[in-house]
Amino acid sequence: MKTIRDFDLRGKRVFIRVDFNVPLENGEILDDTRIVEALPTIEYALKAGGKVILCSHLGRPKGKRVPELSLKPVFNYLQRKLKTTVKFLEDLSSEQERAQLSQLKEGEVLLLENIRYYDGETKNEPELARLLASFTDVFINDAFSVCHRAHASVVGIAELVKEKGIGFLTEKELKYLTRVIGKPERPFYAIIGGSKVSTKIGILKNLLPRIDKLIIGGAMANTFLYSLGYNVGASQVEREYLDIAKDILYEAKEQEVKIYLPVDVVVERKGQAYKVSLEEVEEEDQIFDIGEETVRYFSLALEGAKTIIWNGPLGYFEKEPFQWGTTGVARRVAALNAVTVAGGGDTLSALKKAGVLTAFSHTSTAGGAFLEYLEGKELPGLAVLK
Repeated sequence: MKTIRDFDLRGKRVFIRVDFNVPLENGEILDDTRIVEALPTIEYALKAGGKVILCSHLGRPKGKRVPELSLKPVFNYLQRKLKTTVKFLEDLSSEQERAQLSQLKEGEVLLLENIRYYDGETKNEPELARLLASFTDVFINDAFSVCHRAHASVVGIAELVKEKGIGFLTEKELKYLTRVIGKPERPFYAIIGGSKVSTKIGILKNLLPRIDKLIIGGAMANTFLYSLGYNVGASQVEREYLDIAKDILYEAKEQEVKIYLPVDVVVERKGQAYKVSLEEVEEEDQIFDIGEETVRYFSLALEGAKTIIWNGPLGYFEKEPFQWGTTGVARRVAALNAVTVAGGGDTLSALKKAGVLTAFSHTSTAGGAFLEYLEGKELPGLAVLK
């Protein structure tokens, strides 16, 4: 794939697919991380003399104009942040509005309104793709987070534009992900958590042949523990995936991958939190975190790692006092001399809460795309750029 550096952008209409899907409250941006991550690509295109057109989605308006999902707050933010003229195109279907595209000058920015206001976006309808391509000289995908979606602004437009490549954020994502999946420095360990085994089967099976150790936490660990005969009380268990959990444990043993499961837990019992061993879990208990012994056990297991990939929190970190298991392991990982890569919205929120987000080598802002890449799937948004 080409990158934005490979093109002469002067005087060209540079269509950059970005991810400005930021959390909003009363029209205010609560977290600007995704916008900040896209700024280097935008500023490069402006400095190179491009006429920059920015396209993003926000939420799931399902082809309707939902005022709460307007990109107007992002437009206001960009006006303050970028040292140039920033314009806003509210309705692509309006010829009068589209006139702004022909009036755009070198070094100026035009932000399109939420692309998912148009039904053709998620359906990858040729009509919308042709419209987007009609005002594009160079297409740059800097939204790795949507590369698993075959949408009009991701795949459809790229099929029609000759000059196309990736921006700096997508390049950075791929640099780290191809490094850990392709040629990681060993020992290579994985930490997989979250609530469900069912959503992580693909990742676990794709990672097993590549890793040396696998640490499992979060509610999904309950299913593994239950499959081994442990009592997990009233905790969440995916009983229909017990055989798959056993298969993963068997495959790990066959491939000489050591698996680490919790040895003690923090449960909620009659509204109170208790630290107990696995043997002390009672029928009404709900496991919401790993215990102190498990934090030590996992931390010792991570010693000497050269590469670590992390997806999914190790407990119900959003609720006090069940964040300490994830926090304890996160701080240990952050202190290691290793390439550390984390991804997934909940994972990043947990690492931020632990105060170690910036200590990781790379934190992926992509959710579904990050997971599908780890599963070994080809992402349509990248395939079309090759």
